[in-house]
Amino acid sequence: MPPKTKSKRNAIAVAIPQNREAASDYVRIIGEEQRQLRRLEIEMNEAMANVKERFEQIADPLRKSIDARTEGLHTWCEANRDSLTQGGKVKTVALPAGEVAWRIRPPSVRITGAEAVLDALQRLGLNRFVRRKEEINKEAILNEPDAVRGVPGIAINQGEDFIVTPFEAELSAAEGM
Repeated sequence: MPPKTKSKRNAIAVAIPQNREAASDYVRIIGEEQRQLRRLEIEMNEAMANVKERFEQIADPLRKSIDARTEGLHTWCEANRDSLTQGGKVKTVALPAGEVAWRIRPPSVRITGAEAVLDALQRLGLNRFVRRKEEINKEAILNEPDAVRGVPGIAINQGEDFIVTPFEAELSAAEGM
């Protein structure tokens, strides 16, 4: 079977500065366009914040009503739980408008003062409840790259970025503000 031919992408046509002055103009224009983008992002974020605030104000009374009705429904269901669940035989109760259900969450462990708990477990000989974690020390490898040269699975990568930093001046704070 012949090898598949790769299709080539069309190269993007870019204008290339022809001298130092043109390169400086590019940096200046990039700076202007970056500032314009920042202004657009600020304007967009302000508009989104205003829209979010408007809808949050509309939603707040609905959330409060839902919470209050849920609490009231929960109180009624608890008072009538035995009859609703047929003496605990079912966990879900169908009502004409929907269902209510009781679910037991899976157990979870909460640790406060992890160091003290670790010390206590080890002192009591309960090491089966202590996990030890081994991992590769990448910082040490970067400090001694020759020591791991040839070890399969270890590659040290280093790239180069091209960075354009247009000059910008910040406004100083006005006196008396």
